[in-house]
Amino acid sequence: MVSRTIFCLSAFLVLLALATSASSSKVLSPYYYNHVCPKALATIKRVVEAAVYKERRMGASLLRLHFHDCFVNGCDASILLDSTSTIDSEKNALPNINSLRGFEVIDQVKSEVDKICGRPVVSCADIVAVAARDSVVALGGPTWAVQLGRKDSTTASRDKANNDLPSPFMDLPALINNFKRQGLNERDLVALSGGHTLGSAQCFTFRNRIHNETNIDPKFVKQRKPTCPLVGGDSNLAPLDPTPAHFDVAYFNSLVKKRGLLRSDQALFNGGSTDGLVKAYSSNAKAFWADFAKSMVKMGNINVLTGKQGQVRLNCRKVN
Repeated sequence: MVSRTIFCLSAFLVLLALATSASSSKVLSPYYYNHVCPKALATIKRVVEAAVYKERRMGASLLRLHFHDCFVNGCDASILLDSTSTIDSEKNALPNINSLRGFEVIDQVKSEVDKICGRPVVSCADIVAVAARDSVVALGGPTWAVQLGRKDSTTASRDKANNDLPSPFMDLPALINNFKRQGLNERDLVALSGGHTLGSAQCFTFRNRIHNETNIDPKFVKQRKPTCPLVGGDSNLAPLDPTPAHFDVAYFNSLVKKRGLLRSDQALFNGGSTDGLVKAYSSNAKAFWADFAKSMVKMGNINVLTGKQGQVRLNCRKVN
């Protein structure tokens, strides 16, 4: 009887260990590289900071790269894959083509990290996630503990990029629904949209807003029209807020003043359910920073590949 009890207990402990191992392999951790490559994060930070100091706009580009990766099949670096006979690159999707930037910086980070680690142990998906955080910090924004241990995908989907990425022409219900499909709520929507405190937008994304919409400050319209005429100048840039190289709450202040550059920006403050959050963030940078950091971690966990799923790419632009 005793031996049978011991056998049952041993079997239970083995099953428990296997279950724990299986579940832990699905859980990301900020300490994932502490033993396999303790200098990995410092190396990523060094390269990203140099790139952002060289061109401040690059910080916004690297943040956007992470966003556009996570919203299409999860945070798996599928956004980095070039087109091949079997890969329909997401780079060629309408929201990304001639718009998404920062790929060369990711390549440089990968090269430097693999060199310092002695082998390719840091995934491209993790590099994109850490680069986004380090870009925000370099431009005066908050920090957060990036969860690590993602693996890289072996596929990409231009069609899903076209269908799943939020459009600058969306109204509030469409935005809420778009984020909800990713497991993100209205607070996440407003906080993550606050990433538009950095960077610029091309004329074709805001032409209709400044020429035809009415929920916009006339003085702002007058400022923007020379940059974006009714015809031509599609790729002309305008800042998303008055301080596009500094992570602050100017974006939310602009929305309150009806100076949102994109329709999808002003939709957050247009008599709808998100007005209160926009107003709160506009006067409370600490609250915005805290929520932005939480939402970035939450977004970074979308449909990640871990354990034996996926791979650690040798070259971020192609499958091993």
